Amino acid sequence: MKNADTVWDVVEAKRDGFIALSDRIWDMPETNYEEYGSAEEHARQLDVEGFRVERGIAGLPTAVMGEAGEGGPVIAILGEFDALPGMSQEAGIAEQREVKANGNGHGCGHNMLGAGSMLAAAAVKEFLAANGLKGRVRYYGCPAEEGGSSKGFMVRAGVFDDVDIAISWHPAAFAGVNNPVSLACNEINFHFTGRSSHASATPHLGRSALDAVELMNVGVNYMREHMPSTARIHYAVTDTGGSAPNVVQARATVRYLIRARNLPELLSLVERVKKVAQGAALMTETSVRSEVISGDANLVGNVPLEELMFANLQRLGPPVFDDADRAMARKFQQTMSSEDISSSYARFGLKPKKDQPLCDEIFPLYAGDSTIVGSTDVGSVSWVVPTVQMRGATYAIGTPGHSWQLVAQGKLPAAHKGMEHAAKVMASTAIELIGNPALIDAAKADLRGRLDGTPFVNPIPNDVQPPLPERQPQ
Repeated sequence: MKNADTVWDVVEAKRDGFIALSDRIWDMPETNYEEYGSAEEHARQLDVEGFRVERGIAGLPTAVMGEAGEGGPVIAILGEFDALPGMSQEAGIAEQREVKANGNGHGCGHNMLGAGSMLAAAAVKEFLAANGLKGRVRYYGCPAEEGGSSKGFMVRAGVFDDVDIAISWHPAAFAGVNNPVSLACNEINFHFTGRSSHASATPHLGRSALDAVELMNVGVNYMREHMPSTARIHYAVTDTGGSAPNVVQARATVRYLIRARNLPELLSLVERVKKVAQGAALMTETSVRSEVISGDANLVGNVPLEELMFANLQRLGPPVFDDADRAMARKFQQTMSSEDISSSYARFGLKPKKDQPLCDEIFPLYAGDSTIVGSTDVGSVSWVVPTVQMRGATYAIGTPGHSWQLVAQGKLPAAHKGMEHAAKVMASTAIELIGNPALIDAAKADLRGRLDGTPFVNPIPNDVQPPLPERQPQ
């Protein structure tokens, strides 16, 4: 739509309230499925903006949705607000300093992610009403992206079934359309059960569950030579069965995070890991039980949506930072290695520049090193709804993800400017889609062609429930 860019004025008019929301969420870092304060702050802001609000969607106490508009297509704008454990850090200082010992912190920028997405949704709401346009915009406040896979549970519950297009973003060092590459994954506990005995007097009567864990780890490590090079497997022993060396451990648990380029490859790799676990149990005469904790599908790209969002980015241009923003970013860069900085450029397909503390360009469409990739539960949404994401420049180039440096920059003016920039792009993209049904049809056709009859198999089985806290606020 020719006048879609006027929604940027609406974003500017509303930004202060959403900058304040982002900062409030930064001040209350909450982890997977415990984001009660953050979810309530988002629900209140939706109320203030006049959305029709639903709390606890998909049976998740900390998931929230706000809808506005009537008739027409449904555009979903996805937000997040969960933090990371052990990432406590004071704001605005370029040295590592905890606020609370081993406390939580927003090491992935989700305080900005949720607030920026809601800012875009609020601007679209106002634009639709002012111009008498048919269409609905929804803000989905999604908890537990950091290993909790809430969007997978939400997909399973059908909350996206009537959505036409999904839009999202993520804080980053550079601005551009997200290269739609991520790894499908499953997080699985393997619980081994053996038989305890006196480790010296009657070792022959014992069957060590911890031995089984160790043998499983060895077996999986030998698998690495014989699995796709894009796959990743990580593990952590979460229960060693006790601390007494003179007791044969009757129980032990190892948690595996298994990643692969796509869903079919993931499902195959998971079965191979399970066979290794069964072999370890056989060798030690123990038993093993597997328990899926979470799972994400890989991202499915969408050319019509990516080209549309990229056109909006080019029209808007890169975010505008000032000398004070750059001076502060340089202080943070001094805490980073040259490898951190060069890797940041490589991830987005850019040639390194000297003395460039903050983004001043839009990275090219589909550029970047696709081997530097993780997993996201947005992937599960992208299998059932045409989906597009952007990266918003909100912190110093070279800032490692999940780092104290990222936490420390989460309330700086540069972060606020990058969040506003992303909200403008998402809002104008949504308005163009609502005003041009042919774009939505093209996006849906693209998704059908990419799946080409491949059914979506949710990596979260139907009998798996989200790991909600045992005690929830009343």
